[in-house]
Amino acid sequence: MRNARLLASLALAACSLAAQAGMGLATLPGVDGDGPVTVFHPTAQTERPVQRGPFTLSLAEQAPPIRGNGRLVVVSHGSGGNPWVHADLARVLVDAGFVVAVPRHHGDHSLDHSDPGPDSWKLRPGEVSRAIDAVARTPALAALLALDRVGVYGMSAGGHTALAMAGGRWSPAQFVRHCEAHIGDDFAACVGEYAALNGNAFDGLKKKAALLVLRHRFADAPWYTHEDPRVQAVVAGVPMAADFDASSLAQPRVPLALVTAGRDKWLVPRFHSATILAACAPRCTLLADLPDGGHGALLSPAPPVERLNAIAADLLADPPGFDRAVLPAVDRSIAAFFLQHLLP
Repeated sequence: MRNARLLASLALAACSLAAQAGMGLATLPGVDGDGPVTVFHPTAQTERPVQRGPFTLSLAEQAPPIRGNGRLVVVSHGSGGNPWVHADLARVLVDAGFVVAVPRHHGDHSLDHSDPGPDSWKLRPGEVSRAIDAVARTPALAALLALDRVGVYGMSAGGHTALAMAGGRWSPAQFVRHCEAHIGDDFAACVGEYAALNGNAFDGLKKKAALLVLRHRFADAPWYTHEDPRVQAVVAGVPMAADFDASSLAQPRVPLALVTAGRDKWLVPRFHSATILAACAPRCTLLADLPDGGHGALLSPAPPVERLNAIAADLLADPPGFDRAVLPAVDRSIAAFFLQHLLP
């Protein structure tokens, strides 16, 4: 791990910035046919309650931005996600002076679940790069930012995006090989919220059917990579990672940190985050480990379980004993990591 004392002091500095500015909200048109980009930014205007889906958030909608620290962080949401479940992290980042941009990932967001998995993973890094372009094309924001040092944070499928932005290479064929080898132990990673193993006689049929579908859809062998020289620091939270060539992250292209959850049932740590950490140590940082946290621990505010299907609700639910009071400190550590690596 990197210098924990330095990160702690930067976290306190981030905290001390909290307060003076409010959090503004803007929506930018996507570039080259992409979906909209949600932007959170410092503003001097007063916040008001804003309703977004099931969430009531305090924001200054369409308020003019003011200068913060001059840096941008792009957030890549998880499968079926949206900007609002990362609003608490966005606030900590805005309080630390960052502008935060959240692209809507094609076919894999809360309004459209039509194309999750490897098809989405191929598109996501480019969507992150074009989100930076969208900010650069917006004069009111571009005038306040230097876009040569951008941070990327991603959670779950967004963590997959983050690892790709850090220099990792992955392959749909590697994803299939992983599922062939570990379908019983990592079923949720291979199938998502479409089916679950119930410990009965149908489990064998579910495994066979899942592998038939995966072999048919995701047999392409090429390795996928993406490089954007503007991205200079990356944080991956509970990342989907079993389809990566872990050795490609032994020396990350940029400073890389991970946040892990010990009781993650959707992306079992030993196949995903632990594999990447073992490959990149000591050249990466374990920024925070939540030993009692589940896959949805980093969603804050958490989505109401009644809005989810039964499988997703089970996979995202907080395990008994997990205390969400730890999350503000995790968010401050993420902000501190970006302050350390993006500011001069």
